[in-house]
Amino acid sequence: MSVATFIPEVWSARLQENLRKNLVFGSLCNRAWEGEISAYGDTVHINALTDITVKPYDPTQDLDAPEALTTTDRALVINHGAYCNFSLNDVDAAQARADIMDAAMRSAAIRLAEDVEGYVIDTITAQATHKETVTPGEGDTLFDLLTHIKMRMDGWLAPRHGRALVMSSAKEAELFKDSRLTHAGSAVGDAALVEGVIARACGFDIYVSHDLDDHTLIALTPDAVTLAQQVVKLEAYRREKGFDDCVKGLSVCGAKVVQPDCLGVFTVA
Repeated sequence: MSVATFIPEVWSARLQENLRKNLVFGSLCNRAWEGEISAYGDTVHINALTDITVKPYDPTQDLDAPEALTTTDRALVINHGAYCNFSLNDVDAAQARADIMDAAMRSAAIRLAEDVEGYVIDTITAQATHKETVTPGEGDTLFDLLTHIKMRMDGWLAPRHGRALVMSSAKEAELFKDSRLTHAGSAVGDAALVEGVIARACGFDIYVSHDLDDHTLIALTPDAVTLAQQVVKLEAYRREKGFDDCVKGLSVCGAKVVQPDCLGVFTVA
């Protein structure tokens, strides 16, 4: 058997596909610059357009001279990486039996996704401008807290389209106890939920992340955070001190808060 017959392009794509399926925050981030990374340490330059001035119109007056559009350069550094490294009895045989290799890729993807999720959560909590500790009043439910978060997002002028709120599985169980959410005829319920959304309430698509602690709720829109993540290396090799064939893969990523007013981190006291 020869590791030369290993097809990295095929299995790298399979690993990346399985990894994406296991991302929650990763699926809620903007990933427009992802194709520009190829290695750990890369820097992606994001050009952000400054706001355009809107002025009142007077038909009796000439228009002001056009303002020059300017951009600000924001650096997205690919500064986080994680790898998998596992052995197979026979790489050729594993490729011949796609179920074995698929199972290996799924397992590796789940662990790599957990690493990416933790990194994105750490980035969000470190870079968020709007952080708030909320103390529920007597009789307040989690649904009441969602209403508060909605009002806070409205106050920051965050777009209403595409709003998402991420909570832990414990908070999910608490939310589903509220009849305003679960009642079949409720206006806040939606039978046509998109994949990954557990419910819709107060203008938010609600997601669950097992990597988020039970006291934190994160609200965001797709423009809030940018993430670039790729599986940049996947190689088969022969283990020197043994007779095993091995596969190693490297996932790299970088994340940055680019629209602070579209993101809120709420800690429930």
